[in-house]
Formats: sequence, structure tokens, C-alpha cells
Amino acid sequence: MTESPSSSPAYLSEEARYLVKLVVVGGLGVGKTTMVTTVTELRSVTTDEVMTVASAAVDNLQFTPQKTTTTVFMDFGRLTLPPGDMVLYLFGSPGQDRFKDAWQDLSTGAHGVLVLLDVRRLDDSFAALDLVERSGLPYCVAVNQFPESPEVSEETLRDHLDLHPTTPLVLCNALDFRSSVDALIALVRHALSRSRLEAAS
Repeated sequence: MTESPSSSPAYLSEEARYLVKLVVVGGLGVGKTTMVTTVTELRSVTTDEVMTVASAAVDNLQFTPQKTTTTVFMDFGRLTLPPGDMVLYLFGSPGQDRFKDAWQDLSTGAHGVLVLLDVRRLDDSFAALDLVERSGLPYCVAVNQFPESPEVSEETLRDHLDLHPTTPLVLCNALDFRSSVDALIALVRHALSRSRLEAAS
């Protein structure tokens, strides 16, 4: 288990009124750990382990050849949104299908899910999307923009992923704080909007 440094206080502000649990999912190497580590105000917690020869036959590293570790249970971080009354608890789920039991645990009690994907290998996102859709949780799709990523229109992405018209689709850079926060805010807004619609029906 490793941690990344942060100078932010460990305790919640007295202004915190809304505690929101979000899960970040996606295929292997799409940037889930990176995003959680980028935005957290705490020392992020990860459960990364060194990838072994045994995983080589099932883990495709074609687009991430430098990757040497993988999350085996979860990443965890916390983010307080301005003006300080809403706090996001972020749980990153492993990307490989063999770890889907972890998803079942992490998604319990979640308010929404951010599905992170890489347009260079869209098909790798189908397993995560299937889990999320089966759960019935509100979700937002965020395209993590890698330097080598080709430009793909929103219409093409929505068609390929078979997204519902109301499902938010955003671009982000998991290495950039502002960009990652914007993706999470899009998810929160969508979850709140759906909650209000369900309450009104």
C-alpha cells in the first residue's frame, strides 16, 4: 500500500454538510489511480502491486508499456468542493475483470460512478460500462486524453458506447487537477439531477 503526499488537513471542515461517495472505474491503465491521486486533498491510498509474468497473458499493455503495477482492490482519496459544504469520497476500482468482486464492494452505497476510458481502446471499457449499467447507479463517462489519443467526435463515441442521450460525456486529463475536478463535478451534477427527477416522479 502506497501513499502520495499532500499538505491539506486530514480533518473535515465544519462547513461540510454533504458527504458523497463516488467510484472511478475503467479498463486497465486508463488513469483511475492517477485521477484519484491528482485530486485528493489527503494522502491518497492505493493498493498497487507489481504486475507479474502470470498476468501478461491477460493484461493488455500495448498502449501503456511503461506500466509495472496494478490496483488489486482500490484507490482512495477525498476532495472538498467549494465553498466547502460538499465532500467527495473517491474510490478507484481495479480495471481487470478478475477483480470485479472489488467493484461490488466499492459500489455499495455509492452516489455515482465516473467511467474513465481511453479512446485508443474503447472496447476495454465495455466490461466496466456493463457493470455500472447493471448497478443502476448514475454515471458519467470521461475520456482521458493521452498525448497519442486520436480525435473522435462525441457523436461517434456515444454511438460506439451506446450511451443514453442524458448520460454526460466529458473530456479530461487525469494528470490535471482542474480537468479532473470538472469531470467529477459533471458526475455530481448528473447524480443530483437524476435524484431530483426520481423524487419528483
